[in-house]
Amino acid sequence: MTLQAPPHRSTRRGQTRQVGVEIEFAGLPPQETAQLVQTLFGGELNVVSPHRLLVRDTRWGTFGIELDTQYAHPDQALVEDAHADDSEWARQQHLRRVEFHRKTRELIGDMVTGLVPTEIVCPPVPWDELEALDTLFKALREKGAKGTDASLLYGFGLHLNPEAAALDVDYLLSMLRAYLLLAQWLRDEIKVDITREVLPHANPFPKEYALKVLDRNYAPDLDGFIDDYLRFNPTRNRELDLLPLFAHLRPEHSHALLHNQLTKPRPTFHYRLPNAELSKPGWGSAVEWNRWAEVEKLAADRQALDARCDEYIARNAQSLTTRLKNTLRRLFKRRGHQ
Repeated sequence: MTLQAPPHRSTRRGQTRQVGVEIEFAGLPPQETAQLVQTLFGGELNVVSPHRLLVRDTRWGTFGIELDTQYAHPDQALVEDAHADDSEWARQQHLRRVEFHRKTRELIGDMVTGLVPTEIVCPPVPWDELEALDTLFKALREKGAKGTDASLLYGFGLHLNPEAAALDVDYLLSMLRAYLLLAQWLRDEIKVDITREVLPHANPFPKEYALKVLDRNYAPDLDGFIDDYLRFNPTRNRELDLLPLFAHLRPEHSHALLHNQLTKPRPTFHYRLPNAELSKPGWGSAVEWNRWAEVEKLAADRQALDARCDEYIARNAQSLTTRLKNTLRRLFKRRGHQ
């Protein structure tokens, strides 16, 4: 597959933009998955705990592989508490608690393996090397890994974390506008799985917020842009999650969501919409990147972006009655040509 080049191939610092990739699947436990990653990309296998592993020092950095539930992994705050100031008896008691805790979490992980997904968090990859990363998806498929469509219970997704080309509000606002305008097209192209539609992980933006952002009179500064987003979207569960980006830009911001342990500050867009379609030969991060690239192209075309914003506002400013009349008129016109 030919990768679509984004309008901005490099950051403002002149470095090739990178993309983080995350994928969830069933049918292959973390240990086997980590060994597969090491076979493909080299590196050093490090067992953090029975159901959480790292493959370090690959060509791109560190891959994280784990069961996607916190209850299968030891609580690091408990494990790393040294109790240095306690008596020897108290320290021994603590060590026994830690050992019991580790064994309990390992048992939970053993019990839920096959019920909760395995997750791979890939290191940032240069956008023009995503096809090389896709050898992993082909290998997972051949090893029997199961994606979203293998069961109604599987709400698995693939997340892309494209590095922002710039961090000023004009660029970020253009990207969000382009995404809002193309969100339905992306859903239609991806054919988002019904289970993932029902689950809250990749919810669409509320219409009220889209109308605010797509109005060309909307011209906030960066702090106003962030505050408006948080007011209308007090959740991590958006199809395009901007919380990691905002946590990177404003680490001192007081909003609790920007300090949630699940919000990892980074200068990226967190795009959560795609299914994990491991059953489809040829599918992988390159396919989803090419869809995402359409958002970037629209964002970079100011004339087209402005025109589509105006069209969206005009269409949605109509009354419900007018919208129904126009819809019926289009349907009758279409039937008249059949």
